[in-house]
Amino acid sequence: MFNIGKFTMIKNLARILSVVASSVAMAGDPAFPGHHPLSQIQAGSLLMAEFRCAACHTGVPQESRIEQGLEKIAPDLTEVGARVTPEFLRSFLASPSTAHPGTTMPDLLDSKSASEKQAIVESLTHFLVAQSRPSNPVVATEPIDGQLGYELFHSIGCVACHGPNEVGQESLESGDEEKHVEEDEEDVDPAIAARQLIEPSVVGLSHVSAKYTIKSLSEFLFQPLKVRSSGRMPDMKLTPAESLAIAGYLVGEEKPVSEALVPNAELVEAGKEHFRTLNCAACHTLPGFHATPVHRSLKTGDLTLGCLSMVDQGLADSKASSCSPRFRLGANQVSAMAAAVRAEPLVASDKDQLAMTLTAFRCVNCHVRDDYGGVHDAHNAFFKGSQLNLGEDGRIPPPLTWMGAKLQSSWMKKVLFDGESVRHYMATRMPQYGENNIAHLPDLFRRLDTMTGPEMKLPNPERLNEVEEQREKLMRAAGRDLLGDKGANCVACHAFNGKAASTHQGIDLLTSYERLKPAWFYRYLQNPGAFRPRTVMPSAWPDGEAAVTTILDGDTHRQIEAIWYYLSLGTSAADPSGVRAVGTKLNVGDTAVIHRGRSRVAGFRGIAVGLPEKLSYAFNAETGTLSAIWEGEFVNVNWSGQGSGDFNPASQSIQLAQDVSFAVLDHESTPWPLLPVMTKEAPANPNPWYPKNVGYQFRGYFLDDVSIPTFQYRIGKLEIEDRTVAVVEESQRMLRRTLTLDAVTPQTLWFRALVGEISRENEQVFRNERLRLTVPPSETHIRPLSDEPQQVELLLRLKIPQGKSTLELRYEPLKK
Repeated sequence: MFNIGKFTMIKNLARILSVVASSVAMAGDPAFPGHHPLSQIQAGSLLMAEFRCAACHTGVPQESRIEQGLEKIAPDLTEVGARVTPEFLRSFLASPSTAHPGTTMPDLLDSKSASEKQAIVESLTHFLVAQSRPSNPVVATEPIDGQLGYELFHSIGCVACHGPNEVGQESLESGDEEKHVEEDEEDVDPAIAARQLIEPSVVGLSHVSAKYTIKSLSEFLFQPLKVRSSGRMPDMKLTPAESLAIAGYLVGEEKPVSEALVPNAELVEAGKEHFRTLNCAACHTLPGFHATPVHRSLKTGDLTLGCLSMVDQGLADSKASSCSPRFRLGANQVSAMAAAVRAEPLVASDKDQLAMTLTAFRCVNCHVRDDYGGVHDAHNAFFKGSQLNLGEDGRIPPPLTWMGAKLQSSWMKKVLFDGESVRHYMATRMPQYGENNIAHLPDLFRRLDTMTGPEMKLPNPERLNEVEEQREKLMRAAGRDLLGDKGANCVACHAFNGKAASTHQGIDLLTSYERLKPAWFYRYLQNPGAFRPRTVMPSAWPDGEAAVTTILDGDTHRQIEAIWYYLSLGTSAADPSGVRAVGTKLNVGDTAVIHRGRSRVAGFRGIAVGLPEKLSYAFNAETGTLSAIWEGEFVNVNWSGQGSGDFNPASQSIQLAQDVSFAVLDHESTPWPLLPVMTKEAPANPNPWYPKNVGYQFRGYFLDDVSIPTFQYRIGKLEIEDRTVAVVEESQRMLRRTLTLDAVTPQTLWFRALVGEISRENEQVFRNERLRLTVPPSETHIRPLSDEPQQVELLLRLKIPQGKSTLELRYEPLKK
């Protein structure tokens, strides 16, 4: 049985071995957690970014400063009193490392007497609570699905940073010290000792139940970057229901709600003064407060004093300044940070900058890059997927080795900043760290990873002579045959244009051309195992030789070139042999029905919603707009693969504009930012980052108890929830669309409500031949859309207040 005496011996052994390991390159300096390649100096620089030493000191290594994108910003204290319980604020301010083990918040009151500390803590608590809007403590009243919270926590990736949070784990780990301290230490199992040495570093959550209510924790989990902008706690793309479930699981049974803390005016003023004198604004954001400039150089100071001293840890004599913050640093951390300060200034190479970024944001906890990183053995079982036959490809996040040579820059940005994903079968989610934090990553990958391959000479359909036309026909037929069951049979394991494969359900092949670079594609097809050693992906060209010799004379290069060309055709590519062609009509019963896919009425990220009242609508998630309305039957789903889209209304629809609905305009005459149009004469997209360029980002949706979705997106810093329901009044059916806006600051925004031949019935009601639209009271503008005076657009100029507000629109279909 494991006991405390044995545990002490194991820890001592771990310390000895860590000293040996620190002398080995690539071993990962123990000063910073994770299997990383950082040297001691680099780890020290990164630690100084984590502890934000540059907020108070000069002489901080360049890699540690905020302009490098690695400095950790402390939480925004706006509304902190609404998020964090007063009891936790008191205990945390009194002793941060006791209330929250592992925190990077220093103890600023360590040198104070007990009575002084208590007085300062109480006044600061009242001051911070006073910064929040008054609210009564609320306990979540809706049922909490604790089992769902447990399953999500242990499947979507939380374990990679926080470790498994099994019920009863803490009590099992703590043990009974009195009972075991006398046992013989010589019986230590070497296997146990070894496991202790490689145990992964995790961010503890033992403080969570004391810090948050279920409601406040769920709100934080839903939008963590709003409070912690540095991205160390990323956005896991949770719905409100998922956030609530995880919060309920982590907090557990809530304590009875005590009366809300009513700030005392005298204590608030005292706390305000302490907030200034302690220079809390050097790290924390709070409106009306600014950091006091501090110029203490680390280059000339005694690094055994002050913040880097080992006071209260039994590892060094007390030499600290009485007013220094207490960070409770470990010996390895102090050594690494001191080494970073003493080192000669160096400009970090791209390779070093990438390694530091992947380490700082713990990307290495899930991904392998070269010979570092990867899922820890202790966490491996928690990475799951729905396609067991895909092996590790179906559950372990892909390696980052050669990532810059693999992904197109545009697709990498979609993954990192827009939450795009093609691995629907993988339970682990790709976290969103915020573009402000990792905007430099795509360029780093691109510069570091270069791969050459033979040129893919694809036909240009606009400039075909007779020879090229024949070549194009040959490549088209060969590519289709190779993908199908008469060739390499790729469709046996990969979906094609949204249609399921016959065996495994791997990544949809039609995403390849948009995602991947041709040189990587060419080399990967020939030897998948060289890029992912344990992949189940076979090669139809082992050792560069084609296994299928009846197509293109078995010429490896021409075969891969033909496949690449066929995938470049996108949704216009006919289904290869072996793909199931199915047409389906979806019907609506007592609850709403949702279908996602490409559509002529809603673009390639269309979402169709059918309501029980026999009203349906389409939402274009690419631009954030309600793009079509229809009565009667719901949708026809088309799996034929000839490319107009995979769903279309089963009844005649009222087509609305598909451009972005919200925009910031300099003037009422400023043209509306329109969806780019490609033609045969101009096939290139003139604005590939539309609608991102106007600040739009789709954030998913959640369902209510009758499956009606609420879409979530943002325009700049404005968060929007968009919900549409059916309303029946005097036998007339209509849609009521409610937009809930959450603004950080007051702002003016324009909303494009309707386009076409529009007439005004009154100040709030407008119509065209097929639709009557009622808008909220607002400043409206009708202006010409083109040279034809009948074609106009209806714009609403919205003055949006700080906080939450709502807009309601009604769409009433008219009979012809």
